[in-house]
Amino acid sequence: MLPTVFEGVCILFVVWPLLRIFKRLLTRTTLDNVPGPAPESWLTGNLTKLYDFNAFKTHREIEETYGSIMKFYGVLGETQLYVSDPRALHHIFVKDQDVFVEPEEYYAVNGIHFGEGILNSKGDKHRRHRKLLGPAFNITQMRQLAPVFYEVTNKLKGSFEGKLLHGPEEIDILSWMTRIALELMGQAGLGYSFDTLADGDAPGAFARAVKELFPTEDQMILARQYILPWAMKIGPPGFRRYIVNHVPWKALHDVRDIIDTIEGYMMRIYRQKKEAFELGDDAVIGGKDILTTLLKANAVDKDRMTEAEVIGNVRALVFAALDTTSSALSATLHMLAKNPDAQQRLREEVLKASNDDESIPYDTLVDLPFLDAVCRETLRLFPPLVTVPRVTATNAILPIATPITGVDGRQLNEILIPANTPIYSSVLSSNRNPAIWGPDTYEWKPERWINGLPSTVKEASIPGIYSHLMTFLGGGHSCIGFKFSQLEMKIVLAVLVKNFEFSPSIKDKDIFWETTSISSPALMVNGEKTHQLPLVVKSFKS
Repeated sequence: MLPTVFEGVCILFVVWPLLRIFKRLLTRTTLDNVPGPAPESWLTGNLTKLYDFNAFKTHREIEETYGSIMKFYGVLGETQLYVSDPRALHHIFVKDQDVFVEPEEYYAVNGIHFGEGILNSKGDKHRRHRKLLGPAFNITQMRQLAPVFYEVTNKLKGSFEGKLLHGPEEIDILSWMTRIALELMGQAGLGYSFDTLADGDAPGAFARAVKELFPTEDQMILARQYILPWAMKIGPPGFRRYIVNHVPWKALHDVRDIIDTIEGYMMRIYRQKKEAFELGDDAVIGGKDILTTLLKANAVDKDRMTEAEVIGNVRALVFAALDTTSSALSATLHMLAKNPDAQQRLREEVLKASNDDESIPYDTLVDLPFLDAVCRETLRLFPPLVTVPRVTATNAILPIATPITGVDGRQLNEILIPANTPIYSSVLSSNRNPAIWGPDTYEWKPERWINGLPSTVKEASIPGIYSHLMTFLGGGHSCIGFKFSQLEMKIVLAVLVKNFEFSPSIKDKDIFWETTSISSPALMVNGEKTHQLPLVVKSFKS
């Protein structure tokens, strides 16, 4: 009977989502009047174009051709909406965030990745998690974590110095930024070291698993979106595990093994930390990491978080801070390498602030104007998250700031959107909208943050929590750790730019920024894509 049951479940997983799509195709909606490109494929619509290797170029073409609102097509012609209009984004992320919700895929995937926690909750439960996690990211906590960040970054500095003893060398910056992002989060988040940051040391099993998870899952992006949410509702976990084990799909088995590795490591770290905490270990009790902060809070009020919630939240924070931070740091160093005058200006600012000390005091560091401008401008042009999916929980009216001309020639000031319509909010297009940021919007110019932004930026009322940008989103689901991320970036950049000079590699013309789960630099090597960012690095002596 088992093969028959298995086959029946597989058919159900495929047929049920398809029936929902066909039903929607037979129903005409107001979205039919929104301009957009014709589908490129009957199976995948325009999705391949939106997620191609050169998606930064694709999004620019969308901005220039269709503006801030566009209709496009998903699997089997499913109508979807692409949005970067600031008024529309305000409704999606702030005013009507209970109408424009995360898709079921979001909770299904995060439930598998992290278990219980902030990334797998909504409504009052989500607000509760944000409230409980808030103290782990306040200014006091950031000041306490700054020395930890410096200690980790100085290990990286030592490794670079060792590599450059005999002169300049081409270094894969992405690889090193990934390593330091994980170690920063390990030390500051868990009080645990994942990487010595020594040159030649191979990444451990946990580091490899964390790095491989999203690229491996991207091989199953359509199944993740259309099949996983329904599969998660069928039977108990043991039954679903049985199905996963017997489906002949290598990528699925690889994801299973990666998640098993991550969960095993996190459980061991948590249990060791909790046991030491309960035994009164002074080193643990005095720790400033996020996990210790949560254990201390639970020791005062047992009802604050369950053990599963503590583990789930810490797992989520490790992931949220890894690829996003490595992406942002890589992009910043890439831009500094291509703009030597900006790099020198930043170096002079850092050298003046440090006064020959190894570290810059927290309050001085966060107020360095050009360092802040460099970070803002990079996060504007190279947001780690390029698009953010939402779906309408009910029929909804979406007002827009800039009217569009419908297919029938009528002017549209708002759009009536049917329930269950997928929406892609474009962080990238919002951050680069020429009507808001000006004709030089596609240029990397940190000076714009010092000389004064165009009045159109403030007038647009972009709902992001950070510098008129959507990089860290806005509203109740904005990034809770954006100050943590900013501090990481500033300390790593300050230490590296003070001690090293960066310039482009001869391969620079072939580098492109790919946008799947997280934007990342890549090269084609012998016909195969590889994620890397080669830069020439040499020691700087002041």
